[in-house]
Amino acid sequence: MTRALFIAGTDTGIGKTHAACTLIHALRSTGQSVCGMKPVASGCVDTAQGLRNDDALSLQAASTPTPAYGDINPIALRDPLSPHLAAAHDGVTIALPPLHAAFRALCARYDNVVVEGVGGWRVPLAPGVLASDIPKAWGLPVVLVVGLRLGCLNHAALSAEAIVADGCMLAGWIGNCIDPDMAAFEENIATLRAILPAPCLGILPHGVSPERASGLLAQAVPQR
Repeated sequence: MTRALFIAGTDTGIGKTHAACTLIHALRSTGQSVCGMKPVASGCVDTAQGLRNDDALSLQAASTPTPAYGDINPIALRDPLSPHLAAAHDGVTIALPPLHAAFRALCARYDNVVVEGVGGWRVPLAPGVLASDIPKAWGLPVVLVVGLRLGCLNHAALSAEAIVADGCMLAGWIGNCIDPDMAAFEENIATLRAILPAPCLGILPHGVSPERASGLLAQAVPQR
């Protein structure tokens, strides 16, 4: 049976992709096949192969065996905007059924699928559709990535509260050190451990590659 989870973030630009790739490498170290997925990605660039997004390319490169790009990023949007705006600019309609079909296809081929969200928990994808509707509809446990910087306590607490209120299982959280000079670092980590209703799965150091950092998440990876 395929295991799958959803990587949410406290905001955009806080390292969801870095944490997702680190988790993928940790799962790979157990001998399992693993695929990352970025159902919706805005901020894509035109290439000879079509629209490509850096985050989705990183997930593709970390996955084993390597999937086709279109399998992991079915909705690629040009403008680096909230997805509902980028989709409107591209004349694209974002709907959950095609995304779910792509997810099911990956589940049929891989032991694990790590699904990365876009932006924060309640980013709009289309009228009446939020990023949070993906893990809700697919029944995925959620791992919250906390960008460790000033303000992260409030963002983390509100995000966790929203995840639980939406009926999703918050399986754990990962701290990502995006500010190497963050003041009172250890005290902030201790506060996050105290206020978040889920275990800390690991703290990722600043500037360390997913391959090297994957050992820090080993305790969070189920063994087969």
